[in-house]
Amino acid sequence: MNSVSYKVAELFILYILIPISLVLDTSIWIKLILGVLGFIYVIYILLRVQNNTFKISKTLNWSAFWKRTSLTLFAIIMVTIPFVFFTQKDLLFEVLLNNFKLWILILFVYSVFSVYPQELIFRTFFFQRYESLFKDRRLLIFVNAIVFSLAHLFFRNALVMVITFIGGLLFGLTFFKTRSTLLVSIEHAIYGSWLFTVGMGNMLGFPASDF
Repeated sequence: MNSVSYKVAELFILYILIPISLVLDTSIWIKLILGVLGFIYVIYILLRVQNNTFKISKTLNWSAFWKRTSLTLFAIIMVTIPFVFFTQKDLLFEVLLNNFKLWILILFVYSVFSVYPQELIFRTFFFQRYESLFKDRRLLIFVNAIVFSLAHLFFRNALVMVITFIGGLLFGLTFFKTRSTLLVSIEHAIYGSWLFTVGMGNMLGFPASDF
């Protein structure tokens, strides 16, 4: 399971073949089964092969993390508010203003049940399994961003692909520097929650305000 050929085949199946298959016109149950089996496999490898204990490091540099995340979030805010205002003004802060309870619910569900599993798959597992395949860390992070974007191919939305690619670069860099699933999950949750809050939720698969 740790040979180069096995890892290359594994990477291709998990991060290219399965995402592409989700775009095909097949039963939703087949897609769900593929997704669940893929996630179970990832957890198994992390526990049994990579010997991951999922412990929170006591040496995390929280100060540096919050400084970088805050600056990045500020940049995202400065770009996304004008973008939504000039493209779909009626969606600007729509859920926050019209359905506050839904806003709270979605942020909680998204942060706990969506973000963390994504980071286990696309950062923790990916970096632990495949970092040895890449001699250049920049290429490693770039490929990680590509496969993260590819995982959102089923949205069939070019803007989503661009956003998730940029997000993949940010999250990949954070994980490479910190080696912390917790920190990269917090960062992912913050940026994703902002995009939903500002009014870009529809394109990212969040429920509408009249849900």
